[in-house]
Amino acid sequence: MIKVDISKCTGCRRCETACAFFHTGRINNRQARIKVTNLYETGIDGPTVCQQCRQRYCMNCPVGALTLGSEGQVIVSPTVCQLCSACEKACPIGAIELFDGFVYVCDLCGGNPKCVSACTEGAITYEPQSSETVSLENIKKQTAKMNPSQKRQLYIAKLGAEVRNKWSKRNA
Repeated sequence: MIKVDISKCTGCRRCETACAFFHTGRINNRQARIKVTNLYETGIDGPTVCQQCRQRYCMNCPVGALTLGSEGQVIVSPTVCQLCSACEKACPIGAIELFDGFVYVCDLCGGNPKCVSACTEGAITYEPQSSETVSLENIKKQTAKMNPSQKRQLYIAKLGAEVRNKWSKRNA
């Protein structure tokens, strides 16, 4: 599982660039499977990536185009996928997005996530044997009618509020 510590994120987007380049050979952050949200008004930046959540909302694909890989990652079969966007709508944090006729979701780069090595701040780590699962149930209802970008903004804002509270308590 990829873990994110947004208190360390600078919003540099190196993770996005490394991800997109590894998968496509091009530098096009729209094709990254990790997305950085910059909340300029609060000073919080943070990446959103598949959390391999306990609920696995995305797996309710009507045509069975999504499966789980050996590392617990979501695997999309492009030959089966009909681009119906059911997975995109189901993900409560916007970690799955359809763009340019393709479904973008973290596949852990075959067990060596490039976003982790690209993050010089230590905001992104990879724990392949983690048995911890994240629940996204508490955010699901709030994001039901949002697009992926809006979902990511709300998710990072919620994580950012926790970070800001810790910072406030430390400086009080």
